[in-house]
Amino acid sequence: MSDAPFRPFETNIDQEAALNVLRDATHGADDGEIFLERRRAEALVFDDGRLKNASYDASEGFGLRAVRGEVTGYAHSTELTEQAMKRAAETAKLAVGSGGGTLADAPVPTNKRLYTDEDPIAGAAFPVKVETLREIDAYARELDSRVVQVSATIAASLQEIEILRPDGTHLRDVRPMTRVNVSVIVEQDGRRESGSAGGGGRVGLDGLIAAEDWQAKTREALRIAAVNLEAVPAPAGVMDVVLGPGWPGILLHEAIGHGLEGDFNRKGSSAFAGLMGQRIAAPGVTVLDDGTIPDRRGSISFDDEGTPSGKNVLIDDGILVGYMQDRQNARLMGVAPTGNGRRESYAHAPMPRMTNTYMLGGTAKPEDIVADLKDGIYAVGFGGGQVDITNGKFVFSCTEAYRVENGKVGAPVKGATLIGDGATALKQIRALGNDMALDPGMGNCGKQGQWVPVGVGQPTVMIGGLTVGGSAA
Repeated sequence: MSDAPFRPFETNIDQEAALNVLRDATHGADDGEIFLERRRAEALVFDDGRLKNASYDASEGFGLRAVRGEVTGYAHSTELTEQAMKRAAETAKLAVGSGGGTLADAPVPTNKRLYTDEDPIAGAAFPVKVETLREIDAYARELDSRVVQVSATIAASLQEIEILRPDGTHLRDVRPMTRVNVSVIVEQDGRRESGSAGGGGRVGLDGLIAAEDWQAKTREALRIAAVNLEAVPAPAGVMDVVLGPGWPGILLHEAIGHGLEGDFNRKGSSAFAGLMGQRIAAPGVTVLDDGTIPDRRGSISFDDEGTPSGKNVLIDDGILVGYMQDRQNARLMGVAPTGNGRRESYAHAPMPRMTNTYMLGGTAKPEDIVADLKDGIYAVGFGGGQVDITNGKFVFSCTEAYRVENGKVGAPVKGATLIGDGATALKQIRALGNDMALDPGMGNCGKQGQWVPVGVGQPTVMIGGLTVGGSAA
């Protein structure tokens, strides 16, 4: 596959011919588009002193969609030809039926560019990437003799998309993504523990393979592993919890964010359905979904339907004021789309998805919030979690957490899980720190089998009455 810019209407198919096919497919429909994509991705994994894996993937194709009411017709192909589009149109037209729809207005165009369009895969030579990984491995082992295993990854991808709408609107976007991850395992007195750190965004690789950047990530991974070597079994019971800033916002994303996506609320399956304008969180709690932050992992100049991304307020001072919307759900709910129509690839239809979801900070000093914690857990790192959208119940495992008694941070604990439900947790927020931070750029979000990059963030937060599942006897 060529590294030349992806220009399918110059190299594969006549744009006017594609437009005629699309207009035929969407005749009598409410909405529709052709989404064309080329994606290239490279990943290098260095594990235990050697290059374990080096992969390069490339794909291209299109998806054609016709929407009428609640029904979507969607077909896709890897073949970028007029004939393939005609075949896809026949499938998509099944959703339109006898027609009767009114074609929705096109998205308002935007000229904003939130990230570079340079190819991050070509940003550094392959030998330089391998040598960087080798240096990460050596650096971690030099830092601490207890290190017994190091795993480091450099990943880069470039997604090029074009969107053609039946009104003739034609949009193009080039979306880079890079990430560097470091994981270490340390051993002491027969006990092994791990730690990891990483991040990136819609940026080139230059900054991420600079020594000061990967050295900081390596030191952080080693710090977490060393902390876990000293960890004692976590207590169990209902107690107050303080969450650290930044990445712990993943709990906000999962337990609350999904419940504020338009499709779940239109169908009445969200724990927040029907609560617009009502108090759903403690006073002072303001939550946004913002796809307009430059260079961030979850940012998009416009979404996968062509709607410009937005800085959307979801909860304002504890009051529910907005949902995240794609075009279809916005139309069915009688509101404007918010730039949250996202899809994993050309093989998937768009749906409402988060971009960068975060909670604004308050006025309290983080140290004062911890000092006010009489008996609980201070959690600053999270691993996996799961949530039930219908009731907001969540379970999250902590990768770095500490026991706090009478305002004093004590021993680190391992095996701690946080259990609760988003609706209750929002109302139980008792303090907001003045240290709001975004995560370092490592989030992926899954929904109905589709994965997209996202960002999260929050300040230090105290939540009352969460259930902590621990391993202490």
